[in-house]
Amino acid sequence: MKLFLLFFTFLFIFSCKNSDTTEVGKKPSTDISAISTKNFTEFKVLDSKYINKDELWQNFNTDLENFTEELYASLKPLVLEQDIPTLQQHIQDGNLSYENLTKFYLYRIRKFDRENELSLNSVIALNPNIISEAKQKDIDFKNKMLKHPIFGMPILLKDNINTVEMPTTAGAVAFQNNRTKDAFIVERLKEQGALILGKANLSEWAYFFCGDCPSGYSAIGGQTLNPYGRKIMDTGGSSSGSGVAVAANFCVAAVGSETSGSILSPSSQNSVVGLKPTIGLLSRSGIVPISSTLDTPGPITRNVTDTAIVLDAMTGYDANDSKSINTISENGNANDVDFKGFNLKGKRFGAFKGLMEDSLYVRAIANLKSKGAVIVEIEEEKVELPDFLRLLNLDMKTDLPVYISTSGDSSLNIKSVEDVMAFNLKDSLKTMPYGQKLFAGVVADAATDDEFETLKNTLKTNGRLFFDTPMKVNNLDGFLSINNYHAGFAAVAEYPAITVPMGYAENGAPKGLTLIGKPFSEKQLLGWAYQYEQESKRRLSPENYN
Repeated sequence: MKLFLLFFTFLFIFSCKNSDTTEVGKKPSTDISAISTKNFTEFKVLDSKYINKDELWQNFNTDLENFTEELYASLKPLVLEQDIPTLQQHIQDGNLSYENLTKFYLYRIRKFDRENELSLNSVIALNPNIISEAKQKDIDFKNKMLKHPIFGMPILLKDNINTVEMPTTAGAVAFQNNRTKDAFIVERLKEQGALILGKANLSEWAYFFCGDCPSGYSAIGGQTLNPYGRKIMDTGGSSSGSGVAVAANFCVAAVGSETSGSILSPSSQNSVVGLKPTIGLLSRSGIVPISSTLDTPGPITRNVTDTAIVLDAMTGYDANDSKSINTISENGNANDVDFKGFNLKGKRFGAFKGLMEDSLYVRAIANLKSKGAVIVEIEEEKVELPDFLRLLNLDMKTDLPVYISTSGDSSLNIKSVEDVMAFNLKDSLKTMPYGQKLFAGVVADAATDDEFETLKNTLKTNGRLFFDTPMKVNNLDGFLSINNYHAGFAAVAEYPAITVPMGYAENGAPKGLTLIGKPFSEKQLLGWAYQYEQESKRRLSPENYN
């Protein structure tokens, strides 16, 4: 048991956060236990010092005057916890409109998200044009312009994803006025008819900044809180606001990003579905980076059906992303998955013996077995991930300046990690109350091109060995994990993973069953996840937000 706990602690470090040291080369860079996921119950900062609630809502007050509590209550059965096909059916039947769907989510955000006893601080900004855009969708719908299921659906973006309507801050004061064009995936969403509702809070700089701060904190957005245990349960990082907002029904779906665990962690800890795709399936252009080697955006939703729809809406080849692939030939359309015809019979999954003490995991395995899956108990391969921290350090040192020069606001005076650190020192209590030691690690690290290539190749090789060895020996189709426990290995191996609600611990904390598959096996992952979801039906909405 002690060995398992030590190993578990090591695995949990890979949630898009790593510590730094000015003694690069003197300390092993995998020794980063100081920033492992923690359950914070007290915070230095709770509410944002940069978001004025009155200003946030001044664009909407007039339009929401006639959206009464009675109307809101009448729409709750049509909207709360409903999947995209159901919402579209309500609209086709004339029981709902895109305008009222959008106002419903705005009403809930205003009701629950900030400066009250149930506030979650999950939304950083709102699209000032969203109501007029929703009205236009109603007109377009009458003109039969609905071509994709995402049409008219209000989506939140993690605030490291560029969109023209709002600044892209990464949660940082230094980027408060970072006005940009749309990221590639946002262009795709809009082309398919999605509505960009607003920006979701996040762990600042995707949790690769402070090191000693709780998940879900950013200077711009304040402290995101978990609706299943406000001020008690960790939100997971770094797509914290995306996970929380979806869990609390503040949007149809959200988009997060992951370097290592930052979709899987907040999704599992907020009882929603999160997909970390194969790197290259979705474009990273126009997204504030940590690592061009490992970064990827991905959907966060309340059910697997919506995950497939949002994934498909974002998919497309991006010539400006070196890792982008031709998804038509490699993967096809994600939302074409015939979930009802999908079969788990005979599919072989590796279940880690070290996780068998978790009763929720054991129950989830039983659900899969009942659908015909074959479960093979395996030991974790004794594989290490040396210099994982250095990979992130070295990538971010280069990738952040590239983002600023190619996708950031041309008026930004910030050009590098060093510039951000200097900016923060001008008012450290507001800009960096938990410090910025991970950024200090980025600045201190260095390597030759050959050293960096060797480092990356070693990590990818070891990550692949972790999965490929048992996969070949046992003829496995995929792996079963919990939350983001094996996110680090999946990250460096560039394997996709999806997490689905699998229940709640004795203290009420949500947990997710995480399925990991081969590269570009998203269709299979979605099909497996759907079968498990329908068999188990574990998700419960947070009771104070119904």
